[in-house]
Amino acid sequence: QVQLVESGGGLVQAGGSLRLSCAASGLTFRLYAMGWFRQAPGKEREFVASISRSGTSTDNADSVKDRFTISRDNAKNTVYLQMDNLKPEDTADYYCAAGLSATPTLNYNYWGRGTQVTVSS
Repeated sequence: QVQLVESGGGLVQAGGSLRLSCAASGLTFRLYAMGWFRQAPGKEREFVASISRSGTSTDNADSVKDRFTISRDNAKNTVYLQMDNLKPEDTADYYCAAGLSATPTLNYNYWGRGTQVTVSS
């Protein structure tokens, strides 16, 4: 029973920061690349960021490249998304995902239930 549980979402003003966490269980965490995706109301799910198994390689969507930072702590089975300088267009449900053979944007095997981020203007 694989579980990915996101936390850290909330409501913030534009320009503020949030740090999302995703705690994984039921899998050998260090073997999985991890990704963050988001889905805004009325929009399709989109890729946000990903990190390799060891944490040595990351990839970010252009829309968040200079503002968001993905990281992981394999000892804690947790992946993080530090979000700085948040904008109203960042408002979405944020999901973490785990992929054994994932590219940065495709082929994730497991998904969390999501955490809501709302950025007010």
